[in-house]
Amino acid sequence: MTQSSVLPVALATAVLAELQAILALSSQPCRCLREQVETLTARFLSQPITPLGTRDFENALRQILDECGRRVAEAVYNHIEPPTPQEAPKHLERHGQDHCRKNQKSPTRGGIATLFGTIDLRRCLYEPLQEARDVGQRSFAPLELCLGLVAHNATPALAERVGQLSSKHTQQEMLDLLHRDHHIHWSTEVLRQVAAAVSAGIAAYLRAAQNRRVLQWLAQAQASRGRHRPTLAVGRDGIMLPIRYEPTYKEGAVATLSVLDRRGRRVGTVYLGEMPEALQTTLSGELTALVQGVLAGWDGPLPRLVYVTDAGHHPTTYFQDILTAMENPRRAGERLHWQWIVDFYHAATYLTKLAKVLFSQEGTRQAWARRMRRLLRDKERGVFRVLHSAAQHHSKMVLDQKEEKAYRAAYNYLLTHSQAMAYNKYQRAGLPLGSGVTEAGCKVVFTQRFKESGMTWSREGGEVILRLRLAVLSGVWEEVYQAFLNHLPLVPLATPASLSAQTDAKVA
Repeated sequence: MTQSSVLPVALATAVLAELQAILALSSQPCRCLREQVETLTARFLSQPITPLGTRDFENALRQILDECGRRVAEAVYNHIEPPTPQEAPKHLERHGQDHCRKNQKSPTRGGIATLFGTIDLRRCLYEPLQEARDVGQRSFAPLELCLGLVAHNATPALAERVGQLSSKHTQQEMLDLLHRDHHIHWSTEVLRQVAAAVSAGIAAYLRAAQNRRVLQWLAQAQASRGRHRPTLAVGRDGIMLPIRYEPTYKEGAVATLSVLDRRGRRVGTVYLGEMPEALQTTLSGELTALVQGVLAGWDGPLPRLVYVTDAGHHPTTYFQDILTAMENPRRAGERLHWQWIVDFYHAATYLTKLAKVLFSQEGTRQAWARRMRRLLRDKERGVFRVLHSAAQHHSKMVLDQKEEKAYRAAYNYLLTHSQAMAYNKYQRAGLPLGSGVTEAGCKVVFTQRFKESGMTWSREGGEVILRLRLAVLSGVWEEVYQAFLNHLPLVPLATPASLSAQTDAKVA
């Protein structure tokens, strides 16, 4: 046997021997609990089989299996490093600073939370030298980094569950759920730390994942059947949120980016959102970057570009200042054509306002508004037909100052935005008439989680939950969480297998 073939064999033999030792150790807890499983099974089968008895059997079995999993995880994780710290390297470098190993393994304070419960973890700890401590460098445990412990409290699997469920549940619901399903007793502070760490971890990968998802939908839409080109639809809206220490609600912002196929059917939607902010500059920047990234990454025919919103201040400003000036990423200097569609259902509310001023009887009001809605939606130049009808009735009336002001506001709204109200043309082209997706986005992004009875939010706390929620709602959770774990820092980790392999290699 040549020297080149001895080394791999020695390494494989050392690793296999160590693996067998770990497997034997990890299986011991299961053998210890076998008697409990047998007793539980015998008791269940020896009694009349009932729905209540079945439930109790499964709950008790789950408790035993969780305890088995907890013991296995504890045994395996504690067996990764050498049994004595002296077998591990004395010095390790991190962040450009030398760290020295302590002579005794240190337990994690409060234990580590896993899917099966809390385990005790004893690991080698490396302290920075005095000059590094003076500038704020902290001790670190290589094992914790390589395991990917989140906020020094949770394993990656449990932290993922905490992140996903925190996007849907209140703090108290989360604490109760962790206790019931995972036998974990956390304080509110620990829960917040883990959720915040997950949220911050996935935030860096959210836009890229949304970008890839939209490109997948565009490819799906391009391959669909129908007589229209696929559509990329942008929506934007605001929603008032209860902010802590603020006397009034403040406006949060939501945006959506949807893909419609050749028949005008929605293929999918990704969601963006921001806590209240002056001028909503962060949301505008995120939305613009996402749209530009999608268009730059798409190599097929350019989809139709539509912007469906109401005509509020922020949506209007975004269209006028950003979308109309946006360039085609594949043709320098060429501006993209965005079709702004004012939400039909929002426009229809102004018909109701006109009817309230123009008619005194409720039945007449409703009949006129109903007829005008059909005109606005279904007829060529429908908005001008509506305005003509309103003007005819207005010319025959004498309104007081308040009524005249209400009439002018509604009339001028329809007239000002008439170019974005060609609903008959939009229907024939298979384009969306309403911003229902975005309005629903306000509900699912914010209302369902942020506006329960008695809730108030800090901007920082809201951002934590918002990032988690956007990843879940956009359907990219798995992708962004894997990216987060893949980019966690790692350091050299001494294991019994690696130490044994090194020794055998030297001998060979």
